[in-house]
Amino acid sequence: MFFKKKRARTQYQKYKEDARQIIHQRLAYYAERYGFTFNRVSIRDTKRSWGSCSSKGNLNFSYKLLFLTPCLCDYVIVHELCHLRQLNHGPLFWQEVKKIIPEYVALMTALRNIERVSGTSLKALETLQKKTARSKLCTYHL
Repeated sequence: MFFKKKRARTQYQKYKEDARQIIHQRLAYYAERYGFTFNRVSIRDTKRSWGSCSSKGNLNFSYKLLFLTPCLCDYVIVHELCHLRQLNHGPLFWQEVKKIIPEYVALMTALRNIERVSGTSLKALETLQKKTARSKLCTYHL
């Protein structure tokens, strides 16, 4: 058990800064384009969640976003940014998401399928990344 935790920690440390760079780049893009403001951003080694948003405007993301296709990564980022305006999953929240990513339902379904098939294990995500070319689900411009 100790070896498994140590290996996971090492992988997190290896990829954390790459993930931080991409996530901050995408956050800056969406913040400028759609007028989002947020406080702190954390990159974490989460077991089940791709991202979260606090009522204080703090955003948390899994470093494993690095291994998703750009469209899925953007979907998670936009999802959390929209929680800055609607801190729930009600109809107004989904309207906010749809304004930015019209095909959010297909992306959400794809993300859930990934979770169902591989979970969020790094090894499974690395394999998925190698097999998957750029997502064909994206119709918006990154």
